[in-house]
Order: sequence, then C-alpha cells, then structure tokens
Amino acid sequence: MTPSTDSIALGIVTDEISADIEVALRHGKEWGISLYELRIVGAGRVPQIEEAHAVIIDKAIRADGIRITALSPGIFKPTLSQAAEIEQELADVLPRTIAMAKRFGARTIIAFGFKRLPQDDESLRKVAIGYFRRAAEIAEQHDVVIAIENEPGFWCDTGANTASILKEVNSNHLRANWDPANALGTDEVPYPAGYKALKPYIVNVHVKDTIEGSLLKCVPVGEGKIAWKEQLRALIEDDIVSHITIETHCLPLIEQSDYNIRTLRAYMDDIRSGT
Repeated sequence: MTPSTDSIALGIVTDEISADIEVALRHGKEWGISLYELRIVGAGRVPQIEEAHAVIIDKAIRADGIRITALSPGIFKPTLSQAAEIEQELADVLPRTIAMAKRFGARTIIAFGFKRLPQDDESLRKVAIGYFRRAAEIAEQHDVVIAIENEPGFWCDTGANTASILKEVNSNHLRANWDPANALGTDEVPYPAGYKALKPYIVNVHVKDTIEGSLLKCVPVGEGKIAWKEQLRALIEDDIVSHITIETHCLPLIEQSDYNIRTLRAYMDDIRSGT
C-alpha cells in the first residue's frame, strides 16, 4: 500500500519569501499556502516586531484562514559560557515569545541547542541540560512546546546528539525541530540515520537543501545532498507531523520558494503513485 499524502501539508517561513509580511502572505496565498512560521517580520525578529505588523498577521488569521505554526526567536544560540545572555533569553525573550505565540494561536517555539566551542568538554553537557530543563518548565506552565533545532557546531547538532539530550531532559514540552540539511557535514547521515535517532521527539520539520552544509551553500530542494523524497516518504508513513515548513535559504527567495513548493508537491505526487 502506498502512503496517503493527505496527512501532511506544506508551510513556509514568511521571511523565506519576504521580510515584508504583506508581500510574504500575498505570494503564499497565490501558491496555496496557509501555514506559516514567523521569524523575521519587517526589521525585527520575533517577538520584537512592530505592532502594525502583528495586526496584519491578526487580520490574515481571521480573514484569510492562515495558521501560524511556530515562532522562531533565535534563542539558545550563545555558548554555555554566556550565562547572562542565556538568562536574559529565559527571563525575557522566551516569555514574550510565548505571549506572541498565544496571540497568534501557535503552540511551537523554535529554539537552538547552544553553540559548542572546540574546547568545551563533555562535562558542560550538564549545564546545557539544566538550561533546557528550565525552558521546558516554562513551556509546561504555558502549555507550549519548545522545539530544539539541530545546528552545526552546537551541542544539538546531529539527530542522535539532539535525541540524547532530549531523552535526558525528559519533557513533553521540549521536543525537536528536525532539519536534515543542518545535520549534513557532521559525522551523521541525516537520512536515514539522523531521522531515525530523533524520530520519537520530532514535532516540526524544516525543509531546505544543501551541497556543502547549510551554513555554507544552500540550493533548491532536489539539487543538494539531502534525500528529500525518501525523507518525505518516511514522514508521511510515520505520521509524526501534520506539516513540513520550507526554509528556502537560497536566492532569489521568491522564485526559489516557489520552486521548492512545486518540487515538494511533485514528490508527494510520486509518493502517492508509488514511484
């Protein structure tokens, strides 16, 4: 039996179309996209966005039926030695992001896994675990989920390393945002190895492609080293997410985002037909 594609939808990060929220939503509507992740809106990153832009999003939710799937404030990128910055994110940025997520009806907050310096030894792992547990407690208080995105050079870099940390934290409010392209260049094959390791924790998925690692050179989906059709097939068969979120990361954004949407839809057509 071939899997159904009815259980998975396409979303996109708005600033992967344009930082101008009206432009982003207009193109998204033309492409038949109704699911959006918020990161950069105008000149600010959530939650530091202008009220006028927030009102535009409010109106689009009510009038156009769009849904905000996640917010990405860029937290937990400092090194573990930058305690003041991390404390400020826990005490201020995370609560304000949660408040904005509540306003827009979103339940997922994207965060990262702390930059790891070459000299950082494994003993610092417990410091990271402590911060993650505090974040999970805050998330639980507000009934939201923090999804840790794997990133090269971070404590949470591969699917396996991210899974190991999430297992130790052991909270339903601290889960994973799986980004296979961000695992390329580590000692892990993103699919199937990284995905299989992280699968029990995945609540959100970012879709981009790369030929040299996501921090070096991203390319349109299908032109890089990520086995996206196979990864997509597994996501559909495993039924662990209801949507995937395009994070284009290559220029020109509007044209390449449009291309990625068409490519992914073609992949789903192939999966439906068993090819």
